Amino acid sequence: QVQLVESGGGLVQAGGSLRLSCVASGFSANAMGWYRRAPGKQRDLVAVIISGGRTNYGDSVKGRFTISRDNAKNTVYLQMNSLKPEDTAVYYCAAGSTDGMLYWGQGTQVTVSS
Repeated sequence: QVQLVESGGGLVQAGGSLRLSCVASGFSANAMGWYRRAPGKQRDLVAVIISGGRTNYGDSVKGRFTISRDNAKNTVYLQMNSLKPEDTAVYYCAAGSTDGMLYWGQGTQVTVSS
């Protein structure tokens, strides 16, 4: 059964940190990443990491967020530092399988209070 299970969201004050985790099961993940959707806005790229370790970040999170992965655990992490109220959103894990499929997690809420 294909699953992406996210954890680590919550409520934090501005300037604080959170770490999101996403465990993939039922398939072999190639690229893994995070997207977010704020209320009333479209879904935007936060960060992505491919199996070789190359990363890409959305402009608004560069220098504050770090994506990493543990290939042995099929897990991707998002370390979020210096959080701002505008980072408030539902964060979705996404993973591309080696056979070309794209899977999404259920989303985890991140709320940053001012």
